[in-house]
Amino acid sequence: MSFIEKNLVHKGELLKGAFFPAHSKQGPVVILGHAWGGQDDFIFAKAQQFNEIGLHAYAWDLYGDRRHGKNKEENSSLMGRFMEDRKFLRQRLLSILDDVKQFSEVDKNKVAAIGFCFGGLCVLDLARAGADICGVVSFHGLLGRPQISEEKVKAKVLALHGYDDPMATPPHLNEFCDEMTALKVDWQVHVFGNTMHAFTNPEAHDASFGTVYNQISDQRSWKLANNFLTEVFGS
Repeated sequence: MSFIEKNLVHKGELLKGAFFPAHSKQGPVVILGHAWGGQDDFIFAKAQQFNEIGLHAYAWDLYGDRRHGKNKEENSSLMGRFMEDRKFLRQRLLSILDDVKQFSEVDKNKVAAIGFCFGGLCVLDLARAGADICGVVSFHGLLGRPQISEEKVKAKVLALHGYDDPMATPPHLNEFCDEMTALKVDWQVHVFGNTMHAFTNPEAHDASFGTVYNQISDQRSWKLANNFLTEVFGS
């Protein structure tokens, strides 16, 4: 799997981002936010899928040193420090965004971010931070808003969500829609029936935990995300 490692030091931690250039010309880039387990083969595979349609892709390493959790407890611990300090999370995300824009292959005016699960929350927080990007897409992301100062949202927002997701229930979804409306965001939400959390991950088979792969919802959501990117990139 070929990529260019892009190291960034933030608050004393070495973040090992992975840049997947689609070609040598300057063009749009999609920034990919990993789930709670850390930067992994799943997110690398998504980056390559974007390469196949001519888009540059960048997979961030939010935890630093490509740290991975080996089980739910370790994943929760890795994610927990950021959930407990959303201001710190915002600072890290904005630093990553600034770093990605330094690639000569990247058109700074055509940047979008997509994220899965915890990564979905992260890209929504990037939009909430007023980041200068075209759009964000959350796949089965956590939706709770941070209790920090709000900025004017510049990005268009698309949330792709399972109706039966126990980690972000219909009431949470309604609160999110109200939040986006109050902030005057150009937002969309697509909800998939009979669909739980982590529905894009073929390795998700834990119904008791609420994480189950759904092939139909996976395929439908991917098409919606690609249509959204075509719109925001203007091509």
